Amino acid sequence: DVSNWDDPPALFRLFGPFATGTHGSTQMPEQPAQQWTLQRVTPRECYTIEFSLDRAVVWFEWRFPPLADGGTRLTQDAGLRGENAGLYLESVRQALAAGLAPGMSRIAAAINRAYESR
Repeated sequence: DVSNWDDPPALFRLFGPFATGTHGSTQMPEQPAQQWTLQRVTPRECYTIEFSLDRAVVWFEWRFPPLADGGTRLTQDAGLRGENAGLYLESVRQALAAGLAPGMSRIAAAINRAYESR
């Protein structure tokens, strides 16, 4: 549920069901929207988001493994691949270093709030 993706100032949109092949976008203030595609969606287990660049792809894989206490761990891996990956490496590294951990914490809190309100 992209309404749980609490990562200000980014705004997220999904153009269809949360399923492999569905497109979405991330909008940051005063920047063009970045388009992405859901890949390898396995409900309640994992999904991957891919952003296409010029002959490169940035990807984020989210996993939700169950814990023994009945909870769920939220993990995310990120990567960059493709012929032009080297051209994007430093900008991707800077963006992830600045926002990845705080964004994960906000999203986990939003998911918890949504679950508790059920």
